[in-house]
Amino acid sequence: MNKKHLRNLGLLLTITLAFAACKKDNNEPEPEQHGQVNKEQKYVRVLVSDELSTQLSFIDPFNTKVTAITAKYPLANLYGTASGRYAAVLYQNQNLVEVFDSGLASHVDHVDEVGNAKWAAITATSLKPTHFKSIGTESLIFNDNDGTLSVGYDADFNTAGAKFKTVNAGLLPHHGAMAQFANGNYAVTVAPTSGASPNRVQIINKSGNLVQASNLEIGAIHGNASDGNIAVFGGFTNASATAGGVLVVSASGEQKLIPNPENFGAFRLANVYYAESAKKFIGYVATKGAYLIDVTGNKITPIYAGSDAFQCKVDYAGKNLMVLTLDGKLRIYDLSTGALKKEGNVISSVASADTYKPVLEATTKFAYIAVPASGEVYQVDLADFNKVIKHKVSSKPVRLTLFGFESSAGHE
Repeated sequence: MNKKHLRNLGLLLTITLAFAACKKDNNEPEPEQHGQVNKEQKYVRVLVSDELSTQLSFIDPFNTKVTAITAKYPLANLYGTASGRYAAVLYQNQNLVEVFDSGLASHVDHVDEVGNAKWAAITATSLKPTHFKSIGTESLIFNDNDGTLSVGYDADFNTAGAKFKTVNAGLLPHHGAMAQFANGNYAVTVAPTSGASPNRVQIINKSGNLVQASNLEIGAIHGNASDGNIAVFGGFTNASATAGGVLVVSASGEQKLIPNPENFGAFRLANVYYAESAKKFIGYVATKGAYLIDVTGNKITPIYAGSDAFQCKVDYAGKNLMVLTLDGKLRIYDLSTGALKKEGNVISSVASADTYKPVLEATTKFAYIAVPASGEVYQVDLADFNKVIKHKVSSKPVRLTLFGFESSAGHE
């Protein structure tokens, strides 16, 4: 072999070794992919918390990138804000709330990358922060163990030393719920005695002053949603908890009760969602399934009636309803018609006795399912359930939220 060939061979070996070294230096695990998958919108983000670890997993699905973030405590409850930029991180048992900043900001026709993803500066410190709601740029938290509300605004989230403002309406401590109205007032649950289940809803202003007293008494309330003008609360219809229904409260103060379907039994719709694009209210309870709440026609009708639905979520745009059942099957319903669009198995079967089951959220293109047993988040292509990206996250992911924007329009 002549010197020229030796030089060429040496150059080829050098390039090959350099390439291998670059691959080796990149120690971030590649997500497992099954089939040729589509791309998520560029500015969608996913945040995941763990049962035992303080690790939060921040997922950029477009780039299939997972970043480990250190939180204060494990088992954080996660909620995306209405503005899309932030995610609230509630440490219920430690009486603390933090906020995570995606570093993204929407300008209607495009999204700006305004900085790196990071912890925002604001915090809240009230007793047992439990329920979270967000409308516009306002975020609201109900604190169970002191009956107060904590309110914060996006404009203050990155101000050094900022705190959520406390709204004290003189409520007794209870496992409460609240809803925001577009006029700036709040509908809040009221407990008859400290620690008892709420059985009324009253309207207060941002200072905590009474605007409209309750005119309807019902049993224990749990779960609610608002479209800005009407708030819907799931609950029992009486103190004996033998029947259920939803309490509908308008911003002007009118209240009415819509009973559950006939022969529904001693159950309440413990989760209520509002689907923004479809402009529909949905009620859900694992023992009975998912139901459409018609606040105009005063009736509740089944979408999926079954006792095996352990996750039920409205997709990010508020167009479709996702129902995940114990056999691992995902069902997608078009909320404009209530019709079943697609169904199929996406995960292994789930034991009903499991304390922490897989959790679900979805965009227009993908379902995101945190699977505690495998330490992964499944990104399931909704056009083809066989196409899945598996993101390795923490050891036991049990909470998941979406934030960011269903858009790929930037300044490129």
